Amino acid sequence: MSVLVAFSVTPIGAGEDVGEAVAEAVHVVRASGLPNRTDAMFTTVEGETWDEVLGVVKDAVAAVEARCSRVSLVLKADARAGQGRLDAKVASVERHLAEGAS
Repeated sequence: MSVLVAFSVTPIGAGEDVGEAVAEAVHVVRASGLPNRTDAMFTTVEGETWDEVLGVVKDAVAAVEARCSRVSLVLKADARAGQGRLDAKVASVERHLAEGAS
């Protein structure tokens, strides 16, 4: 089983510049040792079980919550057989793009 969770955690009431607090959340994800990727809008993490992945999300939210009293969380999840989908899904799209450019 592979569980992919893309999430965005945002401190509320911390002003416009939330990068430092968000970096705390990303640090938690990277320290988990699970495959992950961060872009401008979401951090995606992959694990073998719901508990494993959602535990990382919970800890990331707690890291932001330690800096402010209110936190917003947006989460999208995909559970499916197999592993390594964090990279495989992107590779599939890139392959199709390359074939279309021929």
